[in-house]
Amino acid sequence: MKCYRDGTRANDGVSLHVGAGEVVGLLGHNGAGKTTLINQVAGLVLPTSGSIRVDGCDPVAEPARVRRMVSVMPQAHAPLAGVTPRQAVRTMARIRGLDKRTAAARTGEVLDALDLGEWADTVGERLSGGVRRLTAFGMAAAGPGRVVMLDEPTNDVDPVRRRLLWEQIRQLADRGCAVLLVTHNVIEAERSVDRIVVLGSGRVLAEGTVAQLRSRAVGELRLELTAASPGGLPDLPDHIPAAGPPLRSSRRLALPLDSAAAAPALAWAQRLRDAGEIDEFALVPVGLEDVYLHLSGTEAGVGTGRGGRREPLAA
Repeated sequence: MKCYRDGTRANDGVSLHVGAGEVVGLLGHNGAGKTTLINQVAGLVLPTSGSIRVDGCDPVAEPARVRRMVSVMPQAHAPLAGVTPRQAVRTMARIRGLDKRTAAARTGEVLDALDLGEWADTVGERLSGGVRRLTAFGMAAAGPGRVVMLDEPTNDVDPVRRRLLWEQIRQLADRGCAVLLVTHNVIEAERSVDRIVVLGSGRVLAEGTVAQLRSRAVGELRLELTAASPGGLPDLPDHIPAAGPPLRSSRRLALPLDSAAAAPALAWAQRLRDAGEIDEFALVPVGLEDVYLHLSGTEAGVGTGRGGRREPLAA
């Protein structure tokens, strides 16, 4: 647990484990405690109570040793003033213990894998936010520790290089690293991680594989309507049973449905569109985003971490 002087509990009985070769996604709204947890594991923030283990080592008792085993990509941009991506990645690889030749070779591999050759020798002041973000990942990945922690790694990154980045994250796990990453991109996480932990108000709301979390969804489908004008959303007719409460805004309606209600729901939506009452509609299968929005919105399903015990974060 981490409790600040004003009584705020940034983490409250969080218990999780990340194993070697595994990518675990940490999801949660702003202020859910994700970055605090990463900083605690790295030994940058002291826990108020509980324990953390990195391959059997305590970050509080042995901070220098743990820092050698942990690579962190922080949420903030890397400080690259007067430094090129090649210099930054190579320097970090040397700091992580790679010899000069190996560090240079590994730096080239990472820059090529992320398609950063065009900017590899451009000073930081001239780089876009996305290139700076990819450089920060390269600094963490060139000479990775047993545990690699990535805080919002895809922020500002264009779609093409974002895909390359996820491939490199997967390769870190394939090389035996334990990877813990913070992300708000639920759709990307759904495709790319082995397990997901959802945090809310410093607590674990849910944990499991994507399939396990999807099983918690309300309904099998979601009908989405966009009204032609603000406040123009119609009421749901009685002959279409909803599987759960709808989500409404001034122009949009998202309605959970079971598969048996799909046909009448589509017919109703088509009539609304033909009449000009809505601009568009779509019927889509529920996904992890639906589960995440439900959990983070209601903070239901708190089941792990009640006893205040932290499982080891082990490589």
